[in-house]
Amino acid sequence: MARMTMIEAVRSAMDVSMGRDDSVVVYGEDVGYFGGVFRCTQGLQQKYGKARCFDSPINESGIIGTAIGMAVHGMRPCVEIQFADYMFPGYDQLTQEAARIRYRSNGDFTVPMTVRMPTGGGIFGGQTHSQSPEALFAHVCGLKTVIPSNPYDAKGLLIASIEDDDPVIFLEPKRLYNGPFDGHHDRPITPWKNHELGEVPEEYYRIPLGKAAVRREGNDVTILTYGTMVHVALAAAEETGIDAEIIDLRTILPLDFDAIEESVRKTGRCVIVNEATKTCGFAAELMSIVAETCFYHLEAPIRRVTGWDTPYPHSQEWEYFPGPKRVGAALLDVMEAA
Repeated sequence: MARMTMIEAVRSAMDVSMGRDDSVVVYGEDVGYFGGVFRCTQGLQQKYGKARCFDSPINESGIIGTAIGMAVHGMRPCVEIQFADYMFPGYDQLTQEAARIRYRSNGDFTVPMTVRMPTGGGIFGGQTHSQSPEALFAHVCGLKTVIPSNPYDAKGLLIASIEDDDPVIFLEPKRLYNGPFDGHHDRPITPWKNHELGEVPEEYYRIPLGKAAVRREGNDVTILTYGTMVHVALAAAEETGIDAEIIDLRTILPLDFDAIEESVRKTGRCVIVNEATKTCGFAAELMSIVAETCFYHLEAPIRRVTGWDTPYPHSQEWEYFPGPKRVGAALLDVMEAA
């Protein structure tokens, strides 16, 4: 086991995958010699050569389009879109081509490609470098969407994504990239609350897609969340002293319905947290699922805590970012409900 940041864990996943399978290639803007804007691909070109880790033009549609062509012809491209906000020029290729080819070809062709993208806030990137567009991918039949919350999961889930025969969107929370995060923006960075989450095997392992993890067991209320918000939820539960069970979804498509239902039926209360904007965010889908499957077990209305329905601000990022105070208020609210 080695202590890794999420950047190092993501890099290790690509390294292991490229070492095991010659059909795995890595490319995108600045990912070759430069090692990526966040250094997630640093050293891969030197180790595997320019034919397997290389730079692309600044053309997201071209990155996705060429990855589709490679994938249907037997390769396993793992491409990087420099920020999730930049995906939209490639969204047509991704949703109208990559997501449909298995269906359109009656299973004759698959698209085993992985699209890595830094997502969310936490680095004062402002409106064009901080968005959380996961709901736009989860809405599309044929895509899988993965969002890890810690280095250990990041490596295992990325290896599973690269090995998957369908297109996978792999969203990497920027706030978690460079080190531990205890849920508070106003505190110094401290070690991971659960030290095992920062300890990552250097060798091969995988975490199956579609399996949630219980980050904190509890009996009073269920918190459904993923990515950076897992750590915010942990901080809120500790601050309020509420016996909250925190479910880290890890993949939002495929979704672990069994884990959601089991927890909510046990606690009878549910708070859902996502960093993305409120309207049509993935929290809304989770609310529908809980209402449909657990309605007669609920003892209080479902609450959601999200980003605001505004562009992500530069100067007031932490007012936008759903923090422990907002999540804690929602927890207290559902606990006080009759």
